[in-house]
Amino acid sequence: MRGSATEQAAVYERLASLRATAALDRTHPELTVSLLPWVLSLDASERLPEIVACGVDLLAGRYAALGLGDVLPTDRVWVGVRSSSEGWGGFHYPNQGDRHLQMGAIITRYGDLSADSATSPDLVALDLFRSYAHDCLHYGTYRQYRLWGTKIVRSRYGINARTLDGRTYSAPDADGTRSTRNLGIVMEGATDREAKRITRQAAKRGGIVAPKDGPDLYAFRDATDRLSFSDLTTLHDPKVRSRLAQGTVADAYLASMGSYARDVGSRYTAFLREIGRGAAEDLHTLIVRAMVSGSLASLSGWLDQRHGTGAFTAMFRAASYRGEEPGNSVNI
Repeated sequence: MRGSATEQAAVYERLASLRATAALDRTHPELTVSLLPWVLSLDASERLPEIVACGVDLLAGRYAALGLGDVLPTDRVWVGVRSSSEGWGGFHYPNQGDRHLQMGAIITRYGDLSADSATSPDLVALDLFRSYAHDCLHYGTYRQYRLWGTKIVRSRYGINARTLDGRTYSAPDADGTRSTRNLGIVMEGATDREAKRITRQAAKRGGIVAPKDGPDLYAFRDATDRLSFSDLTTLHDPKVRSRLAQGTVADAYLASMGSYARDVGSRYTAFLREIGRGAAEDLHTLIVRAMVSGSLASLSGWLDQRHGTGAFTAMFRAASYRGEEPGNSVNI
C-alpha cells in the first residue's frame, strides 16, 4: 500500500469495514442468493460438490505454480440461485464476478433463474467452477490502494496502473481491433484462459461430455475453451442465435457470451500469437505470474529481448498517461 502511515491506516480501516459488512446480494436485488458452501452441501445430485472439488484440486496445484498460494474462500462467494425476473444465469450474467473492495464475488447458477433449472447438474457445476476459478485469480492478483479525498482508489492492479483521478495506464482498444494493447483486456484474457483450461481438465476427469445442442452446448464449449470461429459467427447472428436459444430467455446470455469471446478471449489469443512469436504459452505464463506478484521484471525482460528495450512501455502506455510506471510502485 502506498502513502503515509496515516493514509495507510485510513485505507485499512475502510477496507476492513467494507469486508466485514459485505452483502453482495444487494447489488442484485432480483436474486435469491446463497453462499457457495451451502449451495454445494444442498445439491441433491451430488455432482455439484464432486465436480467443484475436483476442479479446486486442479486449481490449487496450477495456481500455486503461478505464485498464488491463497485462493478465494468459498464463504466469500455469493451464488444467485433464483431470480424474481427473467434472466439466464451463468458466467455471463450481467454485473457479476469479483468485488475487490469487499474481497468476495457474486456469481449465478447457470440456466433459467426464474424457473427450476432443467439444465444438467454437470453443466451447472462446470459453469459454477469456471466462475469461481476466474474470480480466484482476480482475488489473488496484486493490488495497491490509495486515498483520493474520501474515496479509495485501486492505484495498482496486477501489471496495470491507474492515477488517482482514474486515468489508466493503457488506452481502450479501437472498435474492431483484432489484437489488443489494453492491459485490462490482457489481464482479463489471461485470467479466463486459466479458468477455462482448469475447467476443461475437470470436465475430462469427471467424464462430462458436451450436450447435444441448444444454449447448453455453447455454454459447455465456452466453459471448456472450445468455442470455434464458426461458433462465434453463430453467436453474433441475431436470427441464428434466437433459434439457438430454443424459445428460452438465453438469447441475451448467448449474445454476451459471443461479445466476451470476441472482445476478450479472441483479442488476447491474437495478442499472444503476435507478441509471443512462437512462444505464446511462455508469454502467457509470465503475464499471470507478474499479475500475481506485482513485479514486472521477468515479463519486461522477456519482452525487451524480443521487441527491444522499453517494449512494455512502448506497447501499452497511453500517450495521455502521466502517472507512475506499474513496476515502479513501492509496496510499503
